[in-house]
Amino acid sequence: MIVLNNVGRTYTHGARQIMALRNVTLRINAGEFLSVMGPSGSGKSTLLNLIGGLDQPTSGEIFIDDRPLHGISDDELTLIRRRRVGFIFQFFNLLPVLTAAENVALPLLLEGLPFSKVRSRAEELLAKVGLAERMEHRPEQLSGGEMQRVAVARALVTGPAVLLADEPTGNLDSRTSAEIFSLLKGLHDEGQTIVMVTHDPKAASYGTRIITLRDGCVAEDAATRACES
Repeated sequence: MIVLNNVGRTYTHGARQIMALRNVTLRINAGEFLSVMGPSGSGKSTLLNLIGGLDQPTSGEIFIDDRPLHGISDDELTLIRRRRVGFIFQFFNLLPVLTAAENVALPLLLEGLPFSKVRSRAEELLAKVGLAERMEHRPEQLSGGEMQRVAVARALVTGPAVLLADEPTGNLDSRTSAEIFSLLKGLHDEGQTIVMVTHDPKAASYGTRIITLRDGCVAEDAATRACES
């Protein structure tokens, strides 16, 4: 379960203070597939970064499974991010010198585990996303859809509490996008918690719940108080 209590995030740009998020209170239940929508500058990416531990709030509290993401050291945040959160990015973020299997195993390799110990886990996940025959291929040998499948497998390798997807099909054609969304839906059906940022209403419809951000706060959500004017 993910809980945000009165979360705000302010950035300093020269002499200006920019409020990217303001007083966001949100509860994301385990097993939920939450789609986050909103115009550019509404705070979508900031929200995802805070939930993922890539940034910390200026005010308020954030918890993942009762573990705080606020007010902790960078080292503690790194461990939570590495072990409890899986990331899927628009541009895949695969390392070109590694094979598909090595890219999937990377989060575990960063924990100091040898590839020989985690190879079977990487191969299992690549088979799960339909890439059993592509394990030894490097990113340049894969299509965009295949690279995103590798990224999905990598995001799952630590058994994360939540999978965060930032415009996961923004760089893919419509047919390949549908395949990726079908894969995400299947993971959700198995009980995976997913939070996805998207600008596409059709993509958002794959979620079980949709919230809309506007001017840094939740403007629409049946389960959350709308932003006060």
